[in-house]
Amino acid sequence: MPPRRARVAVDIGGTFTDLVCIDANGELHRAKADSTPEALEVAVLEVLARSGVDPASVDSFLHGSTVVINAITERSGARTALVTTRGFRDVLEIARANRPDLYNLRYAKPEPFVPRHLRLEVTERVSYRGDVLTPLDESELAGVAQQLRDLEVDAVAVSFLHAWIRPQHEARVALVLREMLPGVMVVASHEVSRQWREYERSNTAVLSAYVQPVVATYLAALATGLESVGVDAQLYAMQSAGGVCSFDRALRAPITMLESGPVAGVTAAAALGRQLGIRHLLTLDIGGTTAKTSAVIDGVVPVNTLHYIGKTPHFAGYPVQVPVVDIVEIGTGGGSIAEVDAAGGLHVGPRSAGAVPGPACYGKGGEHATVTDANILTGRLDAEYFLGGTVELETDAASRAMARVADGLGVATEEAARGVLRFAVAQMANALRLVTLRRGHDPRDFTLVAFGGNGPLHAALLARELGITRVVIPPGPGHFSAFGMLEGSMTAQAVQTFVGPLASTDVAALLRRVERDAQAELSEPATSVQRYLELRYQGQEHTLEIPVPAAGDLLAGLVEEFNRRSEREYAFSLDAPLEVVAARVELAVQGIAVPWVADDNDDVPRHPTGTRVVDFDRHGGLLEAVVRDRRSLTVGEVVAGPCVIEEAASTTLVLPGQTVRRDEHGNLVLEE
Repeated sequence: MPPRRARVAVDIGGTFTDLVCIDANGELHRAKADSTPEALEVAVLEVLARSGVDPASVDSFLHGSTVVINAITERSGARTALVTTRGFRDVLEIARANRPDLYNLRYAKPEPFVPRHLRLEVTERVSYRGDVLTPLDESELAGVAQQLRDLEVDAVAVSFLHAWIRPQHEARVALVLREMLPGVMVVASHEVSRQWREYERSNTAVLSAYVQPVVATYLAALATGLESVGVDAQLYAMQSAGGVCSFDRALRAPITMLESGPVAGVTAAAALGRQLGIRHLLTLDIGGTTAKTSAVIDGVVPVNTLHYIGKTPHFAGYPVQVPVVDIVEIGTGGGSIAEVDAAGGLHVGPRSAGAVPGPACYGKGGEHATVTDANILTGRLDAEYFLGGTVELETDAASRAMARVADGLGVATEEAARGVLRFAVAQMANALRLVTLRRGHDPRDFTLVAFGGNGPLHAALLARELGITRVVIPPGPGHFSAFGMLEGSMTAQAVQTFVGPLASTDVAALLRRVERDAQAELSEPATSVQRYLELRYQGQEHTLEIPVPAAGDLLAGLVEEFNRRSEREYAFSLDAPLEVVAARVELAVQGIAVPWVADDNDDVPRHPTGTRVVDFDRHGGLLEAVVRDRRSLTVGEVVAGPCVIEEAASTTLVLPGQTVRRDEHGNLVLEE
């Protein structure tokens, strides 16, 4: 039997890049390095070097990155064109008539990523039933290709009317354009989405084409860099719906990597919940730039087949028709900048100090006060034990930066720091309400699982704010998302629109067809299959995704579960026939089991047991808090708040009236 080799996962965040590795001996390693936004692969190679893992021993390399979402939000992707059915070049411009900011007379629709002069038309027409109404006029294609050359585009999206049901015209045009335009990346809509709704499918194809050259450049640079340091391994990318795929498959449909980093934390938290027997849990992932949350109900990670990029109560956002774990993300993290507006109002985020220059206390030239600076000034963070004492923060620099915020507010520096933290916690609490109360769930029914470098620092405050009585902090919370990638399975998803009455639809045949499409994306047979149907009452617009029962009366089981979900989501159910709208199949090839264990090694100096004065603000003011190194806690030992639990990449705050104990799995469990 060949020797076991190392499996490495790397998660790139806005501030730090995290690595987790299980080596050939089954031992777990963690490392952290500053992210390098201008060349993300540099941080990957740096964190690999810091980990001490032998590059030649790496067998599998798993990666989650913000490269896709960054390219879209920063509009730094490729010059992209759209080729579409004659008469439909303005689908991106028309978008949807409904708008979120209904009474804003100056509301502007999202600006298309392809301007009108880069949107070309081809003669062809297919009906919604898949009938060819107008054959494809191939004589136009040479002229279209020449126009695209003259326009000097780097990528082309091809999206024809009703290609979701009959993609032959679209496939032919994509093939011809690839032959005529070497070096230009061409994406056909049916290759990334087989769902109806022309605007959403066209936008999905456009965004996938828009980021493909960026992703190709990045993955190639990363692969080359890894090879240069001696890594000869299978390379995998984390997908937005959970699980991993090969770099080659990610490149064919890069839009599936949209939320590849944050998703891993949710899937890992769900696995932790199953281990602990927790039915309902809220994930709280707070890093240096953002705070992210998701609600896992009955152990099921929520997946949407329609995701909106940048959607807010006042902006419609950009729709993407790919399966994405349902995550609410806000621009409030440790590096979020605190500012005072002209009217004297305080704002925290979404602007971030990032990795460079970082918060003022980093001493790298940052002049803006951030959430991390506020935590330093209130004593919640130890300036001398940041990242296990490898970085000493500058309290004086934090104080000077916060003093400028205080001057704008007309208060003392200490009060300004409290205000920044109150503001940040309020924003985070609102995000948690969006995935619970706004969807009919009581947050008090959930356990909060907090991770990320800043999650444990704010979890107790948020739990008390929302009435949550139990918080779980997993081992190594600052690397938890990377761990989620490490144990990720190879997965493939397929979604197909099919509209018809449930009672007369051959559901089994429909699911078999979709399953074949998903299996075609895997190099080996799947070891697990999850099947879902999107259903609605006939005459309604919106759908609910229902898991297909594995046994029993299929039709009766679907109807019963749909009515139950309708009651839960909308507070009503109807005695009305159901309609199928789409089928989704998720296949997985089981990955290796990785034990997520407590980090009790002594590579990082232990924080001495003692006390320090911490400002708990509304929860007791200035108090002498017990300070413990996480490794010093024995299984079952209960410590009463106020206290602070220190570890290398995170700090856990425990409020007065709360207790914390270490369970047999190495988790910290906070309880009211």
